[in-house]
Amino acid sequence: MTDSLKALAEAGVAIWLDDLSRERLATGNLAGLVRDKGVVGVTTNPTIFQKAMAEGTAYDKQLGDLAARGVDVGEAARMLQTYDVRWGCDVLRPVHDATGGLDGRVSIEVDPRLAHDCDRTVAEARGLWWLVDRPNLFIKIPASLEGIPAIEQALAEGISVNVTLIFSLERYKAVMEAFLTGLERARAGGENLSQIASVASFFVSRVDTEVDKRLEKIGSPEATALRGQAAIANAHLAYEAYLEVFGSDRWKALEAEGARPQRPLWASTGVKDPSYDDTRYVVELVGPGTVNTMPEPTLDAVADHGVIRGDTITPAIPAAHEVMTKLAGVGIDIDDVVDVLEVEGVEKFETSWAELLERVEQQLRAQGSA
Repeated sequence: MTDSLKALAEAGVAIWLDDLSRERLATGNLAGLVRDKGVVGVTTNPTIFQKAMAEGTAYDKQLGDLAARGVDVGEAARMLQTYDVRWGCDVLRPVHDATGGLDGRVSIEVDPRLAHDCDRTVAEARGLWWLVDRPNLFIKIPASLEGIPAIEQALAEGISVNVTLIFSLERYKAVMEAFLTGLERARAGGENLSQIASVASFFVSRVDTEVDKRLEKIGSPEATALRGQAAIANAHLAYEAYLEVFGSDRWKALEAEGARPQRPLWASTGVKDPSYDDTRYVVELVGPGTVNTMPEPTLDAVADHGVIRGDTITPAIPAAHEVMTKLAGVGIDIDDVVDVLEVEGVEKFETSWAELLERVEQQLRAQGSA
């Protein structure tokens, strides 16, 4: 690892890669990132898989077998994804074992079309947990209102969960409550708490994209001076909430029985605005017990020129409150911002899922006629 990546890991940040593909696995690229750049986990989503399957021929052999069996497009998509995730879990398994199960995790997301259906989300989580059948798997469940009880139920059944698409502090608090209740139910049901893991994926850059657009529309000097401050402040306040919950007596009772905290995971850390430093959503979000999942260009940027200054979250929490006060003062309704982002987030993944199914269907037809 470079000095920057070493410093990041030593500051308590788990370095994860926000990408997975059959080509990355087959070429040994993922194993190389684990070895050389300190990658200790992988996240995926429907958009990542859609892009992976749209390029190259890495999936053709399996597609040919699926076509020969007459598998429908939905099952085929799941077989393709779970094959990659199972392989990824095997690549990361040594990390999982070496960290006592803390890291070495690979995530797979439930069908995003189920984000507003609790019962079907739980059923899908169970199915994916069984299908991949690896102890270092995370099932990704969106933090929609309907997703909260699904998260609790999955954890209660001993399924490790990556809660995704968190934008608001209130929803994050509801996610942590679901985590604690899920573990309490798991304990009552005789589950081994030390074997249940979870992260809470708090999205970052999309907040700046939406808030900056609104600030530019307001156009006053006070408003434009706040560009690029909302997302990092929002994440800093999420960490403040994390410290409060996981410093509570309620948590300590679970911890005494082997439970691990639900770590905050900073997601959407690729910089969207080219005028911003390309490492900002990493170097400004350094805190003990956190995860940062990065697209490879961001990982490379941090490795090359990221300046790690130790804990950049805890000392900045008072300033984060000030930023939110100033944003409200110029007319930014942060509650509306995060509501819009949650709806857009689910819709984007639904669109990617539809494109993925369309691509798989085309390839199944092509393989079937070959």
